[in-house]
Amino acid sequence: MATIFSRIVAGEIPCHKVAEDEEFFAFLDINPVAKGHTLVIPKKEIDYVFDLEDALLGRMMAFAKRVARAQEAAIPCKRVGIAVMGLEVPHAHIHLIPITKESDMYFGGEKMTITQDELAVVAALIRKAYK
Repeated sequence: MATIFSRIVAGEIPCHKVAEDEEFFAFLDINPVAKGHTLVIPKKEIDYVFDLEDALLGRMMAFAKRVARAQEAAIPCKRVGIAVMGLEVPHAHIHLIPITKESDMYFGGEKMTITQDELAVVAALIRKAYK
């Protein structure tokens, strides 16, 4: 059975795509902890990020770096934080979160309230800055 992330990549479930190449896919988190909170996944369905083969993990991080640079250009922040959680969806993924302070990455609190229209605008800004 395909994960929700595989179904997003396949176009079965809509998302706010930020970037894509032949191996990886980046899209906005629908329950963000900060504006521009993006998930980066390999298209290959592997449960745990540290089960990725070394070369694939390296390429995923290089892809994530390009996405993070686009986030920095599009969203006012001091840095883009990175987190690996991976408990909710059994598909390897990393969180890229534009932050101005460390507490901006707190996952235990209330998530942002953001509309689909606002997500679409944020995704478009990041896509425009993605190189």
